[in-house]
Amino acid sequence: MEAINIGILGLGTVGSGVVRMLTNHAEKISSITGRRLVVKTIVVHDLSKKRSVDMTGIKVTDDVDAVLSDPSIQLVVEVMGTVETAKKYIEQALKAGKHVVTANKDLIATYGPELTSLALQQKCDLYYEASVAGGIPILRTIVNSFAADRIVEVKGIVNGTTNYIMTQMNQKGVSYAAALQQAQELGFAEADPTNDVEGIDAAYKMIILTQFAFGKDITLSNVKLEGISGVKLEDIEEAKRLGYKIKLLGISKLINEHLDVSVGPVLVPRSQPLATVQNENNAVFVTGAAVGETMFYGPGAGELPTANSVLSDIITVTKNIAMGTTGVRFNDYSAQIKLAESSEVVYPYYISLKVLDKPGQMLKITEIMTKENASFNLITQTELDEKNARVTMVTHEMSEAQLNRIKEQINAVDTIEVIAAYKVLGE
Repeated sequence: MEAINIGILGLGTVGSGVVRMLTNHAEKISSITGRRLVVKTIVVHDLSKKRSVDMTGIKVTDDVDAVLSDPSIQLVVEVMGTVETAKKYIEQALKAGKHVVTANKDLIATYGPELTSLALQQKCDLYYEASVAGGIPILRTIVNSFAADRIVEVKGIVNGTTNYIMTQMNQKGVSYAAALQQAQELGFAEADPTNDVEGIDAAYKMIILTQFAFGKDITLSNVKLEGISGVKLEDIEEAKRLGYKIKLLGISKLINEHLDVSVGPVLVPRSQPLATVQNENNAVFVTGAAVGETMFYGPGAGELPTANSVLSDIITVTKNIAMGTTGVRFNDYSAQIKLAESSEVVYPYYISLKVLDKPGQMLKITEIMTKENASFNLITQTELDEKNARVTMVTHEMSEAQLNRIKEQINAVDTIEVIAAYKVLGE
């Protein structure tokens, strides 16, 4: 049986999983693809590091040219991380006529269009299923299963670290700081958790999902972004009392044929399936005009779930090589869609205020809301400290532009301060 030689860049958690699965499932893969997959060379940063996977017969080196300059290696798997360095290596691989599989969401979100164009020019495959939602085959599903449908919304929990933290805050009533520390101790959060907790990681994934679902290339600056570091336990408890859980959601949706993309804390009704997604798991809802709402749920990270997505890409490329059909874009959908104005984006909102506990303050809030033609669905007041009360309200639907003006006017009152303002998801 003809062999296809593979070079792997990186042997961390995912890289080790890829090697392990290629070895364990070699017979099944060969029967599916008609080719024997051989890991020829692995490039690592530290040659002295002990490895948890059997690498008998595999060349292990710290010289990337051992992969990029080897004409016998047809397929390069990039699981090393970084952005600029990985981009340089992938460009070299594609220019050398090698097919590439990567799990690098930061890279694809930043340079995806550029790299896919290069792959097309070189008649090479570039696949990156593992870049979004770990073990959930969401990108391939959008390309294949929704090809004939018109997607109107993609939303979900696409970052396991923040979902773990929010789950601990929701279920155990621990503070953000305590939940973050626990996530770090368990290995769910990095020593520097900024990318996760400030929503940047989720935003990168929404950039990729938006490109697949709507054919629109956007950048990080096009995503309305808020993380979870400012979420207070009091708001978690208040949301719970009102029948909601606060989750970090990515939402990409069509509004009046315009596109709105956001990442931020959202109040999700307890009856909504997203509210039941716990800890490090991910879930993505895809709403099609024909099929309606579908949910894809599974582990968002981890060695074997992510490696499984990498392996599905390797198998796809191998089949393409065998059939002589390489050089086609992973996703060929492109559309001209303008981004929505803030006046078009309409939701109910949860607004939490710190208010000096003295007469006349509620009148000021009501006057601001009335001026903006906005109204409350409900409003509550509780004690915050000796001098201040916490006022929370859930509004009727209003535009993002109205919300921004209301926040600005409330913060201009020296006795009132906006603590939080989050979208509220419908049932």
